[in-house]
Amino acid sequence: MKKITLYSIFSFFLLSAFAQHQNVVITDTGTPEEPSIYINPKNTDQLVGGANINNVFSSDDGGFTWNVEALVSPEYGVWGDPCLIVDTAGSYYFFHLSNPQSGSWIDRIVCQKSTDNGQTWNDGSYMGLNGNKAQDKEWAIVDWANNNIYVTWTQFDDYGSPNPDDISIILFSKSTDGGMNWSEAVKINEVDGDCIDSDNTTEGAVPCVGSNGEVFVSWAGPLGIVFDKSLDGGETWLENDIFVTDFPGGWAYDIPGISRCNGLPITICDLSGGENHGTIYINWSDQRNGTDDTDVWMVKSTDAGETWTEPVRVNDDPAGRQQFFTWMTIDQVTGNLYFVFYDRRNYSDNNTDVFMAKSVDGGETFVNFKISESPFLPYSSVFFGDYNNITAHDGVIRPIWTRLHEGQLSVWTAIISLFTTDIETADEPAIPFALDQNYPNPFKETTHFSFKLKKTSIISLKIIDLFGREVATMINKKTLQPGVYFEHFSASTYNIPPGVYYFSLTGDNQRQVRKMIIED
Repeated sequence: MKKITLYSIFSFFLLSAFAQHQNVVITDTGTPEEPSIYINPKNTDQLVGGANINNVFSSDDGGFTWNVEALVSPEYGVWGDPCLIVDTAGSYYFFHLSNPQSGSWIDRIVCQKSTDNGQTWNDGSYMGLNGNKAQDKEWAIVDWANNNIYVTWTQFDDYGSPNPDDISIILFSKSTDGGMNWSEAVKINEVDGDCIDSDNTTEGAVPCVGSNGEVFVSWAGPLGIVFDKSLDGGETWLENDIFVTDFPGGWAYDIPGISRCNGLPITICDLSGGENHGTIYINWSDQRNGTDDTDVWMVKSTDAGETWTEPVRVNDDPAGRQQFFTWMTIDQVTGNLYFVFYDRRNYSDNNTDVFMAKSVDGGETFVNFKISESPFLPYSSVFFGDYNNITAHDGVIRPIWTRLHEGQLSVWTAIISLFTTDIETADEPAIPFALDQNYPNPFKETTHFSFKLKKTSIISLKIIDLFGREVATMINKKTLQPGVYFEHFSASTYNIPPGVYYFSLTGDNQRQVRKMIIED
């Protein structure tokens, strides 16, 4: 077992003025790419992730540190395309392609289950076995109303075949018993694709659950982006797929320095109970504005997918730069939308940053912000993978991405602070700093504080009990430059017993105070 963190989180530090969020390297061993990540809504300290070919990651402190192991399935094999989800009981599921001892390469979709936050996994179950036909690009979702698991993916008659008689289709399967058994795979697409693994292939089926228990999914193929739905838990589907939008330039396109690239769609639905409850969103990228100007796009539907808006551009930079490999998620507590994508707006060459976008108004407007601390310069001779991922719940946001620098692949996350995503583009308030709520809270032993300074200030950070007594001083009248700061706090270091406390940040005759709870 290996534990990796980019920085020592037991000391106080400043992020670069151009890097607003702490970056954490999850693994830089081997050739990891195509990362997936999922946060446990019942305990946002718990995250599990994965990456090609057989990497599995787990964190129990909100993503500051990670255990990195190799996923093993002796019977079915592990062959990439990781997808992580969690169910209502807190059990994690790792979906991936197969390389079985008895059978054919990628002849089924495999699901392995963990009941201990990703520390151990069962040997797995499978779906979609259909002779030698290839089963590829799966994604899954849990219906939190009934714990059903829904999976969609692409089946190839013969992967890579140019034969026009060989087709690709979208399949669906479900489990109603915690991943032990799977329904017979059913075809849900109307128009088939080819098997070349390019623009006319049916791919990118990412399912989501609707506000009334529907199963929604879109994908790309010969007609562009199309949408399908089931109103009975996947038993029946529409006879005719619903056209969403065209795909100018196709979903498979070239980006300089990247071995291959795609703009395949991601589908999500707002279940937050807010004003956009029930709205369906689809996110993708394409080159409608030219091969040197790839952009990130989004459409939405407020009538269960019957009609769709015109595409809106998510990246907010001037024309002429590349944004690619997008993924989207929704915080089902706040209804906020979050996007992660690679971005070259700051460079005239192939140097690449990682950006996020946030929308708090149902995709009407977007705020873009950089989350990577430094760019990387990829080159196309190294396979880079086909996607990144992002997860969010109740203000805890964790993207995951691949970095390729000087020939070395690595997988990263960032500690996205909710207040920094709000402040970065807001008008300057009178107070020269902003203090975030500690995370996690309540906590038993350790927590993290973060705050942002807008100008050079003399700062103090202290812990105060209910009687107003100072019980710990973490920063004492220290001059700090503008930027985002993080500090790790251990109650035992200061001999502070369980109870209710306040932590205060003071500077320039201003003060902000927040409450925290130390549990027994």
